[in-house]
Amino acid sequence: MTPLETVNEFMRRFCTMHLDHACELVADDVEYDNVPIGKNFGPDGIKGFAGNMTSSFDTIEFIVHREAATGGVVLNERTDRFVTGDQTFDLLVAGVFEVNEAGLVTLWRDYFDMGKVNEMFAALAG
Repeated sequence: MTPLETVNEFMRRFCTMHLDHACELVADDVEYDNVPIGKNFGPDGIKGFAGNMTSSFDTIEFIVHREAATGGVVLNERTDRFVTGDQTFDLLVAGVFEVNEAGLVTLWRDYFDMGKVNEMFAALAG
């Protein structure tokens, strides 16, 4: 797979909420950086952080509006849609990924508005 195909497949797998399956496409030393929140490292870091998040939702969808790749670097602009019951939350995200020569994601960095995330979790809390 090309780096762009790897990233898109990783995101597709992530949205199924089967994080073990998604993490088959990441390196052992992957850096997962949610810029306003902080970094996690390795597949277990992704699963630990994202597992807590994904368990709050019925479905997750990454809607890619624009994407570009050069070498092993992939950029995307997307809307991350989180759905639980009759509530839908959309988060605008700019993502940066690096894919190594073995075809594994070594960096996943997302930029987004933390205020929107706080609003989402406040709404979930009722």
